[in-house]
Formats: sequence, structure tokens, C-alpha cells
Amino acid sequence: MTKTQIDVYRDWLGIQETNRPLNYYQLFRLKAFEDDVTKIRENYRKMNAHIRRYASGDYAAESQSLLNELAKAMLCLTDSARKLEYDVSLGRKVETAKARRSLEEILITNNIVPSDRMKQVKSYADAVGIDLQEAVLQQKIAAPEVVMLAYAESIGLPFVSVEDIGVDESIAPQINPNTARQHSFVPLLVDRGQLLLASPKPVNPDVEEELRMVLDMPVRSTICVPAEINAAIAKYYPRDAVQLVRKKDGSTSAVSKTTSAKSSANSVTKSESAEPMNEEEKKNRLMNCIVAFNFSVMVVCFGLYFLKFPRGLQNHWLQFPVLGLLGIIVGVVAALITWKKWSR
Repeated sequence: MTKTQIDVYRDWLGIQETNRPLNYYQLFRLKAFEDDVTKIRENYRKMNAHIRRYASGDYAAESQSLLNELAKAMLCLTDSARKLEYDVSLGRKVETAKARRSLEEILITNNIVPSDRMKQVKSYADAVGIDLQEAVLQQKIAAPEVVMLAYAESIGLPFVSVEDIGVDESIAPQINPNTARQHSFVPLLVDRGQLLLASPKPVNPDVEEELRMVLDMPVRSTICVPAEINAAIAKYYPRDAVQLVRKKDGSTSAVSKTTSAKSSANSVTKSESAEPMNEEEKKNRLMNCIVAFNFSVMVVCFGLYFLKFPRGLQNHWLQFPVLGLLGIIVGVVAALITWKKWSR
């Protein structure tokens, strides 16, 4: 039985515009040059969910094609640099660019972090040595997606949901698993000859250049929730993952795990082990080291003071400096041992 020809834009999205191709604003049923990122993403989410209803029926191919088109449109309109170029191509007159808001300003203005708590969050971020958005996530002040949306806006990159778009399974095996794990990213899709990567942070420029040489195409970062990246990496880049190298004749060959690890160590920032840690692992292990240091200092200082301090120094003015020095030395040793043990 031959399936009926349909107009997916009219029949599925209710778009009556007959001139094709549609521009991205027409596709999302938005006013021309809409700048509200939240509204763009809301319309994208609604349409994405609606079109997925047809993904397993007779029109599965049409559904997937439209889903890809929606994803590319959303990624363009939520990327400040690409949106500006796209708007100019549609005839928009370029006005004086507005200064991009800082993450702190966005978090406070959008009532994500109360202004009276921002100082506390910033102090925590400085003490632990992490970025502001990571501190907000760790303290669970707001939903991860809300926080990462604000972070993406502050740096002018699009926010994506890996679950919505999915991982490009044809490209994923061609990327060094160690590199993907160490820098916490996965490939999303190719748009206009450019590979888009999903990551909680902009991918290191050196890694982007390495990928450009391996895949023979430029790459660009998009921002996503850390938990989604961790799940995607666990699925596509487990510890025993093997990299595929595409040959000139179009065929592929596997690179052994040992070779892959050596390549990663030479082309990317060197690490202490053949299995590099991702950002989440580093943060967890750093926190464990800090805890080990503080605990060791307290045990040494209080233990010697209350139990039995060496004769000759009891009640001497050197007693407390010596206690502090011994505590710091033991704390540093404990922190190093903790780091080494957890880094195996």
C-alpha cells in the first residue's frame, strides 16, 4: 500500500506559509528576528515532542528529517554569533551590539540565585577552585538545565539537550575515547559542514583542532547538562571503547586501546595515567583530597595536644607552631596519598 504524500510543515506543524524553503523563524512560528532565547527553545521543545510521535510510523523518515531540521534551526538561533550572521543574511539591519550579560547578572536577574546568597556561592567557588555555574550546580540551588541555560547565554553558545538531539553514531566511533572522556564531550550532528559537540564547557581549542584534522571538518561547542554528558560518555566511550579510523578509500579500521591511549597522551594535555580523568572525576577527587588534608591536620594537632606532646616542648611558646607545622606536613602527605589512590 502506497502511503499518502504529506506536507510535514502544514500537516504536522500547522504552518500555512507556502513559499519554501521556510526560514528558521517561520519554521518555529516566531516573529522575524526573535531574540528571546527562552521562547525559541520553548517552541523547539514543543515541536520536537510533537514530531517524535511520528518517528515509528509510516512517516519515520520524514519525521527524522524534520527533527534534524528543527535541531539545526534551534542551534543557529540560540548561538549569538551564528544568529547574527543568519539575521543579516535575511536582511536584518545590524544595530549596535548589546553587551553580553555576565553569568552572575543572569542568575540574579532571572531569580535563579537570590542576590543575598550570591556572595556565599562565589566564595564557595573560589575556595574549591571551580567555576560559578559548577558551584550553583553542586549546591543544588536550581535545576541543572536552568543553570546551564544561563551559563550558555553568558558565553554566547547554544544550549542543547543530548536526549533531544542524540549522538551522531556515525562520527562517535571515529573520536578518540580517551579524548572524549578527558574533555567531557560527545558529537551531536553535522550542520553546514561543521561538527557540533555537546559539553558542559567550551571544548579546549587544541582539542577542537585535533578533531578538525582527524575528521576533516571544523568543530564548534554547544553547552549541555553535565549529567547528560556523563550518561552519553558511559554509553559511547566506555573504558574498553575502540576508535575507528576512516581510510582514504572510505573503509574504517580499529585502533587498539593502547595505541589510542598513546595518541591521546601525545596530542592532548598530558595526564598522570593512560586513562585520563574527566572534569567530574577531577572535582570529586580534589574534594576528597581537601577533606583528607583537613582531617589529618585536625587529628595531628588535637591528638598531640590532648594526648601526649613531646617533653621539653610542653607549655613552650614553640608548641603551637610545631603542632601546626606537623599537622600541615601530615595533611599534605594524606592529600597526596588520597589523590594517587583515587587516580589509579
